[in-house]
Amino acid sequence: MIHNKRVKPVAKSNSLTGVITPVKTPALKRIGQSISRSISFRTDARPLPPAPLRSRTKASSFPRRRNSQCWSDTVESHDLTAKEIKRQEVIYELTQGEKQLIEDLSLVKKVYYEPMLKLDIMTESELGQIFGTLDSLIPLHEGNPYELLVCFQLHPNKTVGEVGPTLLNWFPCLEAYVTYCCNQVGAKALLDHKKQQKRVEHFLRLCQESSFSRKLDLWNFLDLPRSRLVKYPLLLKEIQKCTPPDHPDEDTLPDALELIQSIVAEVNKKTGEAECQFYRRGLIYLEESQRITEIHQSRFLYCHGELKTNKGQKLHVFLFELALVLTRPVEDREGGQMFNVYRQPLPNTLINLEEIPDSEAGGGGTFRGAFTGGNDKVKNCFRVSSRGRSKVNPYCLQANDSFSKQQWITCLRQAIVQSRDRSAHTSQSPLSLHPDPALCHIADLSLSSDTDMADHTSR
Repeated sequence: MIHNKRVKPVAKSNSLTGVITPVKTPALKRIGQSISRSISFRTDARPLPPAPLRSRTKASSFPRRRNSQCWSDTVESHDLTAKEIKRQEVIYELTQGEKQLIEDLSLVKKVYYEPMLKLDIMTESELGQIFGTLDSLIPLHEGNPYELLVCFQLHPNKTVGEVGPTLLNWFPCLEAYVTYCCNQVGAKALLDHKKQQKRVEHFLRLCQESSFSRKLDLWNFLDLPRSRLVKYPLLLKEIQKCTPPDHPDEDTLPDALELIQSIVAEVNKKTGEAECQFYRRGLIYLEESQRITEIHQSRFLYCHGELKTNKGQKLHVFLFELALVLTRPVEDREGGQMFNVYRQPLPNTLINLEEIPDSEAGGGGTFRGAFTGGNDKVKNCFRVSSRGRSKVNPYCLQANDSFSKQQWITCLRQAIVQSRDRSAHTSQSPLSLHPDPALCHIADLSLSSDTDMADHTSR
């Protein structure tokens, strides 16, 4: 249905910042932000993949978009209400985003894939691993979304009526994103490895410095489909908020929103599983006792990244769904990154967590003294140890900054509670009428001392 209204001059807006309200970044959206980040976190309740966490002082690694035109820039007059204008702006942003995505994906194939293959900068197999199923995504965005774009272009008032039926027909095609997004973890690792070769690095740098790239690197372009996917639910919610109760879309938009949310959730889940498997395969066990079942039973990662020991040694730490694993990064024979498991992994159900307050050092023989030499303040430290009669020594760890420390603590607290909850449900008798006393809400977990943590679970 197309509206045919005309009269009022349009108050033009420069962007959609006033149209789309800010929301919490979904896990899948965060997974691609790994270029300038060293730590990844996942704090949602669902088993979603973690994302590399960048320093808050660094510039955003999101692709810088070309200057976008608003719907109000394309019309001279109308008699729409403010709410109807807002609806047209969001629909227009949706269609323009599809057009720009197709242009960018086609550009990637033309200026990256084909030249690198022709110049033998990478092998066809390597390029296949890095680019994945990118080729198959372009046709998905050339169909139904263009129906809406045609409506904008052909109608005198450049307005679009119904969008719900078009989106309901189109969204099922986006299930193809499962394959593409699951491949991204391995693709990013291979690309980073290949960048160490001078010929590859030189070619990619020349491309990034060229005008066609808009100062984006290859990974920014490869990550565009994922970042576009997680934006659809936000756009639909905004369209829904601006849709009058008597509009035909009132019946179809809720179904379209539910459909795209389920697709994003499925991509989240599968991507998380793929990332977990990828890093599990990279673990090198130096002792057979390190192969605890909790690692292999884990389906996702809460977080992973660099932490230091109390001796200043850098470790790469993985907080899997059911186990905490400390590792030392190493290279395999081909230069790929692997991880030697350091000491004994800890099942999450047995972890005690202690936060070390930022305070004056307590002497050379103490935990604080080990970090500081007994002179300076200890900052951003915490300790994990094992409950019960385990002989595993406590791990004293230091994060890069206070923000990272709090994110680690949040993830660890969540992992502890959910692992104990899972363990309780599998071991508790069906006839039991009382909840497991070892379980407590995440907000009730104490970080003050190991004793407090043990007290919580022994009441």
